[in-house]
Amino acid sequence: MKLTFLLMVLVALVLNTPSTAIAEGTTIDDFESHPESRWQFIADTVMGGVSTGKVSFDEEDAETHARLIGSVSTRNNGGFIQFRMKLLTPLPESSVGLRLVVRGNDQRYFVHLRTSGTLLPWQYYQAGFEVNREWAEVRLPFEVFKPSGSLLRAVPSPNDLRSVGIVAFGRDHQVEIDVREISYY
Repeated sequence: MKLTFLLMVLVALVLNTPSTAIAEGTTIDDFESHPESRWQFIADTVMGGVSTGKVSFDEEDAETHARLIGSVSTRNNGGFIQFRMKLLTPLPESSVGLRLVVRGNDQRYFVHLRTSGTLLPWQYYQAGFEVNREWAEVRLPFEVFKPSGSLLRAVPSPNDLRSVGIVAFGRDHQVEIDVREISYY
């Protein structure tokens, strides 16, 4: 009798699990296996800016991570460096947000998302986050991403995502950010 009751409770729990639990921790990239073929470094020099930097893929404690370093300058209407990856497949509609494992130099950084609706180079969705010297998890629900202009939807749709970028943006500063994992939940 008790075993039957326990089995019924277990089945009820499994059947009533929210769909977001299925997407929990689904990795977009963990920087293993030739990440340089998937990620591209971009600086404001493409539009006349003078920011400098680079992305590298380093191993530490048997784990690979991306490292973005450089200097952001707002001279000449510039102000960003980033590394970006095109998504080969859109995220499931049930996705709630992005999860990062990051560390850095006690600065504010951003994630930029591009969708099928961000047609112009200066269009994106942006969410900021803070880093410190220790590895930490950052969760960014899609609702916190702000569109770069009024012509875009208020909130990006997960199944419309086309690229994700880690960005140092908007002010003069030194850049040092490490990213060990990007996933969705």
